[in-house]
Amino acid sequence: MKLYCLSGHPTLPCNVLKFKSTTIMLDCGLDVTSTLNFLPLPLVQSPRLSNLPGWSLKDGNAFLDKELKECSGHVFVDSVPEFCLPETELIDLSTVDVILISNYHCMMALPYITEHTGFTGTVYATEPTVQIGRLLPSPLKDAVEVSTWRRCYTMQEVNSALSKIQLVGYSQKIELFGAVQVTPLSSGYALGSSNWIIQSHYEKVSYVSGSSLLTTHPQPMDQASLKNSDVLILTGLTQIPTANPDGMVGEFCSNLALTVRNGGNVLVPCYPSGVIYDLLECLYQYIDSAGLSTVPFYFISPVANSSLEFSQIFAEWLCHNKQSKVYLPEPPFPHAELIQTNKLKHYPSIHGDFSNDFRQPCVVFTGHPSLRFGDVVHFMELWGKSSLNTVIFTEPDFSYLEALAPYQPLAMKCIYCPIDTRLNFIQVSKLLKEVQPLHVVCPEQYTQPPPAQSHRMDLMIDCQPPAMSYRRAEVLALPFKRRYEKIEIMPELADSLVPMEIKPGISLATVSAVLHTKDNKHVLQPPPRPAQAAGKKRKRVSEDVPDCKVLKPLLSGSIPVEQFVQTLEKHGFSDIKVEDTAKGHIVLLQEAETLIQLEEDSTHIICDHDELLRVRLRDLVLKFLQKF
Repeated sequence: MKLYCLSGHPTLPCNVLKFKSTTIMLDCGLDVTSTLNFLPLPLVQSPRLSNLPGWSLKDGNAFLDKELKECSGHVFVDSVPEFCLPETELIDLSTVDVILISNYHCMMALPYITEHTGFTGTVYATEPTVQIGRLLPSPLKDAVEVSTWRRCYTMQEVNSALSKIQLVGYSQKIELFGAVQVTPLSSGYALGSSNWIIQSHYEKVSYVSGSSLLTTHPQPMDQASLKNSDVLILTGLTQIPTANPDGMVGEFCSNLALTVRNGGNVLVPCYPSGVIYDLLECLYQYIDSAGLSTVPFYFISPVANSSLEFSQIFAEWLCHNKQSKVYLPEPPFPHAELIQTNKLKHYPSIHGDFSNDFRQPCVVFTGHPSLRFGDVVHFMELWGKSSLNTVIFTEPDFSYLEALAPYQPLAMKCIYCPIDTRLNFIQVSKLLKEVQPLHVVCPEQYTQPPPAQSHRMDLMIDCQPPAMSYRRAEVLALPFKRRYEKIEIMPELADSLVPMEIKPGISLATVSAVLHTKDNKHVLQPPPRPAQAAGKKRKRVSEDVPDCKVLKPLLSGSIPVEQFVQTLEKHGFSDIKVEDTAKGHIVLLQEAETLIQLEEDSTHIICDHDELLRVRLRDLVLKFLQKF
């Protein structure tokens, strides 16, 4: 069993597992943190960005001078952003049989793999993962092409990739070529997010990615099904282990209210799904008590309407408390009431209706969290010059300081309230003690403290035996080998078996059969009888299948030395000497110049050139053994 690591980003994983003649890709995350090295893509021409001075080496380079721009001591690439794709040369991706998706954040590289590598397999994901994942690439596919690695996928490629996905439900068992069975489990992190069990009859691998034990809107995490794993592959832990999500939500609400009361606007760079559902729910409970009932809240995204609707219709994927509201009937999320009362308005873009309805002070939720593309770029340029305004970062995927760098000098206030509900190291330690896998495999970042907090030994995985770690472009041999295989016996063959008890409670029977293997399923069938065939066919069968009558019987049992010596004496042997050895005993027949070695799993009779004596002694040995 081998694991191929195609991505070095622990929360945007892409690994390939080779297990029992199947090749399984675990997630295909796209690392977009490289976009922080680029200038933002404004919706309209920005004089400020256009007039930034060029940067080049001392000896001068006209290309670099046009391509690189300097802003407040930072150098940025002035072109469309480029992304860090998973490794494509470490393994032939056309040999991948299936791709298992854990959540919608971990499928952004899917079109690169399904459309450009010769992949012909199946992709498995839950319905919310597919539908919400369909929404996320919007800013990329509309505005960006990747020049260094590959052009960003088109909408046609997105649809083609999504057409290869087969929808699955929690606890649904999926057979892969008869070799292994895969099962999605609720991970508790997002709508439809999954952990995966990959198991054969005798081995079990658990893939835990992007999981949460907190009580939020998704179904709670299924922990019990992870027990008795031979290997547990662990990825997607929280990126901010020292921050409490509840505390961050409280800071978010208080800073938002403070800014609006002072006449300023609040900008929240966010994804169109996920944490925004929880933020809107908290604001629903907070608005009236904080005196914000007259403040407009705007949600701007090409998929804003779809995202809000999907969150209301995927009732079976929600926690029990929200599921029960559907049958009252009530909307499971309170943002439906915010929309009905016009406290929350959503728009596909800043053009059209939004321009007519827009009034300040207000709160705007829009993307992208990197501040490099999308409508958020316009608001940063519009509000950045006033200290009354505030930008609040809630997504943990990007360094907020690096995100803000091309907008410096910036007058607006910046608040960092990262909300990441994924497992922290304390929760992981508790989880591993409960499910007790034999081996844990994880990215190397989790096996050592963060570089900025090297003294925090609690911010790393602590388990026994120590976790095995991997890094990008590394191939890891997983630490166990398959020892057993399940084989079925045809009823007529089973009926012919005659077990013999060799020890109390233990019976054995010899089997002569033909092993038939198809689709990784093995069946023992009765051997064809030569007498039933005729002509050439009879000759071929008799050559291939040995006659059961000529097979030597199997022997079992042990030879008691004292009784064996007494038997030898009764049959006329004298001058017998017994010596103990490390493996058993040696019986010396000194007069006959013969030696008999009695060991736990074998018996040897050594006599020179006297076949009659050897056969006679053999028959005496066989009296103490069982034949079957």
